Amino acid sequence: MRKNLVLLLVMIAVILAGTAAFGADKPPVAYGTGVNQFSLATGSPGELGLLQVLAETFGKEHNAKMSWYKAGSGVSLKLLQDKKVDLIMVHAPAAEKKAVQDGWAVKRTLLGSNEFFIVGPANDPAKIAAAKDVADAYRRIAAAKAKFFSRGDNSGTHKKEMDLWKKAGLEPQGDWYVVTKDFMTATLKRANQEKGYFMVDSSTWVADKKEVPNLKILFKGDKLLVNTYHALCQPAGATPGAATAAQFIDFVASPAGQQIIRDYGRKRHGAGLYNDAAYAKQYDE
Repeated sequence: MRKNLVLLLVMIAVILAGTAAFGADKPPVAYGTGVNQFSLATGSPGELGLLQVLAETFGKEHNAKMSWYKAGSGVSLKLLQDKKVDLIMVHAPAAEKKAVQDGWAVKRTLLGSNEFFIVGPANDPAKIAAAKDVADAYRRIAAAKAKFFSRGDNSGTHKKEMDLWKKAGLEPQGDWYVVTKDFMTATLKRANQEKGYFMVDSSTWVADKKEVPNLKILFKGDKLLVNTYHALCQPAGATPGAATAAQFIDFVASPAGQQIIRDYGRKRHGAGLYNDAAYAKQYDE
């Protein structure tokens, strides 16, 4: 009996360790049933369902199966560097370029974009709706010590947020600055519950705005808030799925893949959740 219990505990520990190693909150989700298997790490495109449509369409054409690990840009880059995934979709331009320069990532390809909105309670206690630019909006929030939610998870969103605080000449700290260590949708919903400010991507906002009635868009439009997505994959032969991953990037960048990106979410939400690469190119770094 004791031996069986010890064995069970060891098995659980191994499973949990494997999941933690991927920086994901759950095991990977599989899309497609083909023999050509590859793995991908990303956040928003997977959370909001775009990845499933792309993966299943690609899978039928290339006899492929994708395993998706839910992870922000920072964790995704680490997974690629450690050769634990074949491919990533991220929005952290400086880190992406360094990965290519250092040689552990290749085929950096612009896929599309969305943008960030700063949302908050309708009474706008920090008066950010009158801000002249995004740095001014952040200064107003800090000066008012208005509750602000940060993912604090080294994701692309968190990296962007910290860059904007830096441009505002501030280092946020205090009870008003709440770090969630959570994903986009979960943090958005917490901001709604506690009536605070949050920088959310436009895709998540379009998909979830009906579920967050205490929040509204208070600031948008600064070019610094545009969020471009790139794909990067393993060098040829670095992992078993590297070749299929490279084919997947080509598919997403193709006219067929770009049409899926442009149309995704339009029927359900009345607006597309992402812009295509042609639109994103004007903001690409």
